[in-house]
Amino acid sequence: MSTGVARGRLSEERRAWRKNHPHGFVAKPETAPDGSVNLMVWHCTIPGKAGTFFLMQTDWEGGNYPLTLYFTEDYPSKAPKCMFPKDFFHLNVYGSGMGWRPSITVRQILVGVQDLLHQPNPASPANYDEYELFVKDPAEYQRRVRQQAKQYPPLV
Repeated sequence: MSTGVARGRLSEERRAWRKNHPHGFVAKPETAPDGSVNLMVWHCTIPGKAGTFFLMQTDWEGGNYPLTLYFTEDYPSKAPKCMFPKDFFHLNVYGSGMGWRPSITVRQILVGVQDLLHQPNPASPANYDEYELFVKDPAEYQRRVRQQAKQYPPLV
C-alpha cells in the first residue's frame, strides 16, 4: 500500500473517533513539540470495565491502561503493533507487543483489548509466569491485577 492510503485511512479514523468513541477511552495520534501530528503512532488509554469480574474474580475495574499503537505504511493491510508499558501484567500480553488482524479499526482494537484484559485466554498464554499464577494461584493473580489497576488511576 502506498503511504497515502495508510495515512488517509488513519486520518479518517481520527475524525470518526473524535465524533464518536466509547466512553472513557482515549486515542490520540502522537504530537511533536512543534505541534505536528504523527498519525503512525497513537497513544491510547483503555478503561477497566466497571462491575465486571472474570470467573476467578480478576478485577480490572478502576484502572486506565496505557497502550501505544504503531502503524506501518502498509496499514490497513498490515495490522498495527500494540504495546503496553514494560512489565505489564497479563497472561495474554507479549512483551514485544501484540498484533491484530489487518483491516481492523482503532476502535475495534481498543475495545478488543479491553475485552481481553477482562477475559484472559488461558488456552493461548503469552507469558508463562502469569499463566502459571492464573491457573495455580488465582488469589495471587487477582491481587496482582488489582495492584496494577492502582498503578494506572482514572484520568482526571
